[in-house]
Amino acid sequence: MTADDYAEAERPGPGEVTATVIVAAPAAKVFAALTDWSRQGEWIPFTTVRVLSGDGGEGSQIEAVTQVGPASVRDLMRVVKVDPPFELRVVHHGRVLRGPGVLRCTQLGADRTQVVWHEWFHLPAGNAGKVTWPLLWPGSKAGLTAALRRFARMVESGLFVVPPE
Repeated sequence: MTADDYAEAERPGPGEVTATVIVAAPAAKVFAALTDWSRQGEWIPFTTVRVLSGDGGEGSQIEAVTQVGPASVRDLMRVVKVDPPFELRVVHHGRVLRGPGVLRCTQLGADRTQVVWHEWFHLPAGNAGKVTWPLLWPGSKAGLTAALRRFARMVESGLFVVPPE
């Protein structure tokens, strides 16, 4: 990937999707669970996530492979900002998925956190991608929302343990 390719991936694309969930847990616990890369596959269906380089923090390269039957999509990301327990920013820079994404945690009370997952994907296939996006968007939003709801249930049931500081 050239520097120009990466710079293009950093800019928001027209394929915007947002999902939100309220988690009955403090923001620090929620954020720690969100950034546990190796466990994201437990709440994002059909997906395996691994750190390719780095420690999972800023500058790390992450790979998420989503596979349903013989079809698979490889999502490459670079972590560009980590501001615990509030914000995680990535840039998707793979062949299919490209564009910035952000996960934000907002503490609403001692044991209540709002999580917002926002992506701005570049649409593949030129004009065909622009035409099909309105058809794909509801499924994308539903998929992100379902994943966040599963995540919330896992955090609330104690399946994620916050490491000691």
